[in-house]
This record gives sequence, C-alpha cells and structure tokens, in this order.
Amino acid sequence: MTLTSQKRLRPSVRALFAFAFIFASVPAFAAPAAAGPANAASFDILDFEGPKMKELYYVVTRDMDAQILAMSTGKLDVLSDIYRPADVERLAASDTADLSLASTFHGFFITFNTRKFPWDQTILRQAASQVMDRRRWTRDLFSGYAEPLMGFLPPISPYLEPAVTVFPGGAEAARKRLAGAGWTWDSRGRLVAPDGRGLPLTKILCPPSSVAATTTEIAQMAAEALASIGVPAEAEPMDFQTMLARVDEQNFDACTNAWTMSRDPDSLYAFYHSLMDVSGGYNLSGIADPELDDALLELRYAPDESSARKAASRAQKLLSELMPVVPVYSRYSISAVRRGWDGVFATDRATADNLYTLLSMRPREPREPREGGERPIYWNIPEEIRTLNPLVSSTAYDWTVLGTIYDVLLSANPYTFEDIPWLAESWDIGTRPREGEGKGEEKKEGSVLTFTLRPGLKWQDGRPLTVDDVAFSMLYIRDRNVPRFYDSVKDIEDIQTDPETRTIRVFMANTSYWHLHNIGGGVLILPRHILEKVPDWRAWQPANNPHEALDGTPMTELVGTGPFVFRESRTGEYVRMTRNEHYMLYGRNSRNMYMKERTAR
Repeated sequence: MTLTSQKRLRPSVRALFAFAFIFASVPAFAAPAAAGPANAASFDILDFEGPKMKELYYVVTRDMDAQILAMSTGKLDVLSDIYRPADVERLAASDTADLSLASTFHGFFITFNTRKFPWDQTILRQAASQVMDRRRWTRDLFSGYAEPLMGFLPPISPYLEPAVTVFPGGAEAARKRLAGAGWTWDSRGRLVAPDGRGLPLTKILCPPSSVAATTTEIAQMAAEALASIGVPAEAEPMDFQTMLARVDEQNFDACTNAWTMSRDPDSLYAFYHSLMDVSGGYNLSGIADPELDDALLELRYAPDESSARKAASRAQKLLSELMPVVPVYSRYSISAVRRGWDGVFATDRATADNLYTLLSMRPREPREPREGGERPIYWNIPEEIRTLNPLVSSTAYDWTVLGTIYDVLLSANPYTFEDIPWLAESWDIGTRPREGEGKGEEKKEGSVLTFTLRPGLKWQDGRPLTVDDVAFSMLYIRDRNVPRFYDSVKDIEDIQTDPETRTIRVFMANTSYWHLHNIGGGVLILPRHILEKVPDWRAWQPANNPHEALDGTPMTELVGTGPFVFRESRTGEYVRMTRNEHYMLYGRNSRNMYMKERTAR
C-alpha cells in the first residue's frame, strides 16, 4: 500500500492492497492478465494457490533512480510507489516491465500542531489553507498522475463530501481576513496576533529529498506560501524515522504526512477526535473541538448507512472550517512488475503490487535452474524498516513486511470492496438487549458479531490456530489500550468461544455500522502462546527474539498465519522471507480442508 515516503497505515487496510478505480483522465497502461478469478462474481480466494516461490526479498532501495535502474537490470521484480512522471513514462515505454495504475484511498496533508501557539488559532489555519495552491502544486509536480485534494477523504471514497468550505483568493484575501480579525504585521512584515504575540518560526517537518523529492518540495512551497502572509516558516527535512518519532512525541510545529485510508469514513474519528490525541495515536494535529467530537461520535456509532453518510458529511464540513490539516493531493497508485512473471493479478481497483500477485507469481524462465522453476522474488521497499513489532508499527514500509506475516478475519474483494472470508470462513451480525447505564434507564442494544474460523488453520510454527487465539488477541489489545488498534476493540464488552464449532462471538457495548470491519478487518490475530509471555508489548522486539517451530526449526517470535515467514533483516539491504508451508492457500490446503469439512457435515 505504497504511496509516499511519509505514510502511515490504518490497521484495517491490508498492507499489500491498493484498491482503486482508474480515472478516465489519466493515461491507462496495459495491465498484466489477472491470475485466478477474472471478475467480481467469480472471485474466491480459494482459487488462489500459493505462494509459488520459496523466497521473498524486500529490497531496501531509497533512491528512485536506483529503483528504476534495478527494474531495468532485473535486480527488482516489483516496484510500487512510482510517482515521478518521467519515471512513469520511461517504464511505460520500455519492454522490461508492465505498469498498472489506479486511484487509491491515499491522501497527503500538511498537518498543524494545534496544541500550541500559533497553530491553535483557527483563523491562521484557515489563512494557511487559503494560500496553499494545491491545484497548481499537484499539476506541476505530478503531471496528471495525482489530483488535488480539497476535502478530508480521497475522491474515490463514496462518503466524500464535496460541499466543504474552501477559502479562495490567495495571499491578498488571506491578509484581509487576518486584518479583519485584529491581526497586524510588524516592521519586518511578520504577523502579530491580536494579543500582541509575535509568531515564532514554523518548521515544517518532512523527509529528505533523497527519499521523497516531491514531499520535500511541497514542504518548501508550503513554507513560501506561509511567508507570503507574514508567517516565518521553513521546511526541515530529516530522517524519516526521526521525523515519525518527533510527531509521535508531539514535538513539532507542522509536518507533511500521508495516509492510506480505508473504505470506511470512520477513519475520520481516528484522525480528528480528541480522544485519539494520545502518544502513538492518529490524531497528529491534536485538534479538540466539542462540535466536531460530537459529529465524529455520530459517525463512529452510526447504526446504518444513511446515518453514517449524514454524520460523515457533517464532520467533513466542520473540518473544513477548523482546518487542523490542509489537504493537498490524492495520488494514483502506479506499480511495475518486471516482465517474465506469470500469475500477476490486477483489477480496475487494484494495482499489481498486491497479495494475490505475491501468491501467484511464477517465473516463465528462471534465471537459474532450480527445482520446480524456483527463484526469489525481489520486491522493493523505499525506506528502512522502523520496527517489526506489530503492536506499535505505524509505517507502510513496516506493514509491507508485517502484512505478509499476520492476518485478519475478513478481507475485501479487490473488484468491489465487499467483505470476503479470510481466516473466518463465515460471519453473522446480530444485536442483543443490554441493561441501561443507570436505574430507570431504557435498555440499549449492542452488536453481536459471530465469526467461524476456517478448519485446519495453523500458525507459521506449525501449532494450530484456535478460537482462543482470536479472543486473546482482541482482549489483549483492549485491556492494554494498544493505541494502533484500540479504536477497533475499545467497545468489546465480552467474547465467547466454542472450540467445537470454531466460532467466536464478540459482544459489543453498542451498535455501529462499522463494528464488523473494525473487528473483522481491523484486529490482527496474534499467537497466544507467544504474546502471553511478552513482558512489555511496547518494548517487544519479536524479530530479534528466537523461537522454535513445532518441528524444531529455528525462527523468531514474528509468528503469524500469513504466506511468508520472517528470517532475517539487514539494515540498508533487505528483509528475507521464506514460504510458509502451513499457509491456508499453500498447496490448496484451504480448499482441501474446506471441502473435507463440508462433506463431513
């Protein structure tokens, strides 16, 4: 899921998917023929069998020129996050790779720290939005491979509210609005607040140009735009990991950031509700507004789609007035797969750098004679891995790796975004009456989610995955207030399991249209036999801790149910993975077990 150098991933979105529509205004590329089901009606994950390859290398290549050269010379097989127009044209014209393109749930923002002066002043944030010419920036930087973002959800979202407040007019109009609110300028042309306070230098944190040239350039243009209304500002490029740490510590004035959002608009709750302003949380700006909080709560606990749409619209209109962030652009996902591979999967909503491609890839002509036509897959990641602790990791680069290790109960159809089975073969949504909070109060309803696991699932170390693991994962995260996932599990009231039928019943304290996605797609399923021995989940370094598989094979504590097993990581070079032969789709394990179970019934 990948897009820009500063990108965080909401856990409910699978890391290897970039679901999207192709916009007619953008040149389309000849996408590779899809492996597996050819349309939405016939899509079934059990039609996929893989992984085909024994080894996967995530190769760390920061420089875009080096990435393009590596694709041309065969040192990379899959390249995501191609954003420079010249590189797109160069690869499209070459005979070395096939490109796929789609619009995505990506959004890029300039975020202000509203916890302190001067960015706690709403009118100043509005003026900043007024002078940031995102239409021109997007046109000049991306040459048609992105679109300006005027709202707080990406254009692909069916919940996007187009009727938001926009502050037009540029610097002159912005200065008039500030002056009308009592702001003045000193002899140097710097803004002075109505209470007489001068403005300190605003530093806009961003990655270095060697990592993300366009992001650095946007930070510089934003600083120039702020200077045009008397706000002293400059871009401050820094190491990406250092930047994330500064933002997590709330030690910043402003920063660039990008999100790969989910299909559900309740991500707005995570980004902008005051309760999510915690260390490691997603409310980076620290915005806290009672009316906005109320709208976001309505959205978070909307009982049906109609209520959800109404609340999403209200929240976006309020955000356009409060302006805790300036939306800048939404980028198309462009990926390349080197020619010579069979099994590449792409749809009108998913570029080829996805899980199904990873499962199905097989070389037509191996570069080396190996048994069964085997050879490693070389998949690029443009930044160093920050941490492989799944409970604290927040970057898409970490999750490119972690997404091949860990799984969730439900996923999404890459043609339609509709729910499809994953670790759970089926699910049901119901309600139950609950007692009122106090004496004399009416009984309230709470959602009841029932999931039935696929038969025969195993962890990568060979031990069986059970309903107890699922319940333990959810309660572990809830009881420890793990910020990255807490929003999904905080309303769990109770969990009941039945090992005989492989079912888990999750009782929620309230009803919400989003509970199914938050629990089914937003909670990692983790192994109890490992996690219950971890003394401190924050300091846990599973990639460094030895563990032994059931058959005695050495591995690490990075144990999931996904298609690849972590083996080693070399800083600045690569992360090496090997095939999980216990994976539910390997050798048609899942279909065989599924059909056997159905026949037995």
